[in-house]
Amino acid sequence: MIHLDVVDPAVPAEPTVWTQFLDFLVKAGYAALTVAGIVVGAIILVWILRFVIRRVVNRIVNGAKSKANVDDTQALERSPLASVRLVQRTRTLGSILQNIVNVTVVIIALLLIVNVLAPNALGSLTLLTAAVGAGLGFGAQNIVKDVLNGIFIVAEDQVGIGDVVDLGLASGIVEYVSVRVTHVRDVNGTLWYVRNGEITRIGNLSQGWSRVIVDLSIPVDADIEEVEQLMLSTAKGLAKDTKWRTRILEQPEVWGLESITGDALVIRLVLKTRANAKDDVARELRMRLKKALDEAGITLPALTTVMPSGIEGAQRVRGANPPKTKPTAVTPPPAASRPVWKPKRTPKTPPPASPGDDTKGTP
Repeated sequence: MIHLDVVDPAVPAEPTVWTQFLDFLVKAGYAALTVAGIVVGAIILVWILRFVIRRVVNRIVNGAKSKANVDDTQALERSPLASVRLVQRTRTLGSILQNIVNVTVVIIALLLIVNVLAPNALGSLTLLTAAVGAGLGFGAQNIVKDVLNGIFIVAEDQVGIGDVVDLGLASGIVEYVSVRVTHVRDVNGTLWYVRNGEITRIGNLSQGWSRVIVDLSIPVDADIEEVEQLMLSTAKGLAKDTKWRTRILEQPEVWGLESITGDALVIRLVLKTRANAKDDVARELRMRLKKALDEAGITLPALTTVMPSGIEGAQRVRGANPPKTKPTAVTPPPAASRPVWKPKRTPKTPPPASPGDDTKGTP
């Protein structure tokens, strides 16, 4: 008797090797297309976000320049409607936002790719991921501190590129502000990399206004009131000059006798100026004071040379190009008006005669 096997149409047939291979190709192709789509989408998203950030930054910068009626960013500092702080802060925040966008999109794209290639990998590695994340969080807490502090420093406009600052750890000109590190170049040309998390105090010498302080040393026998009037009149003449009055905010003041030593008296003169014009005003004021003292016949005492360091040294450095000014010509006073010091001569006494010498009878 012949038995025929009847195939039940409800039972699926066993897949062949060729069918399994085709299924693998289909799944691999779908996964590859998905990964490619994620990569392309991430690139497009990054490009769009960076374009938006650049567009916003450029609009803010161009708006500040158009209001100040200038074309150069450094020229904003010389304009009455100066908005250079806004420009610096906007550009720095734009750079930080672009870095954050890049890192965030890359991390999300990698997680999506891993989820497509190995759907169960993230779930099976949850415990390991938590342990690794805790270890990285403990080890990277300084990095997180640096990043957060850097964002607050930029957002609150504590420092900007081109500012003269004292960070405690370093002092000088701020050349670059990133999310984690601030670059400061000191008066000697050394570039310092200061972590934002280590900055506990910031002294900014470029915001708002500055004060020129001139400590003038005069001889101990000079008339203090006369010298003070001379210094004040010279400073007021500088404040009334059409070339300098836009850089001076208030009338000069003489704060009086600052210190007394055995060699000299020190009188302090102060002048409130714009922050970006402090160095120029200080140099011009010293030049005019020297010329006025020479004309008055007052000789400055010889003092020990002082090399500026720290904040005093940083004050001499400019982050941007300062307004160029011509030095005031100094004409020396005539020789007749200069006091000439002559040493006193003592008369010479003849040596005493010896007992054996007899000068009597000598013609």
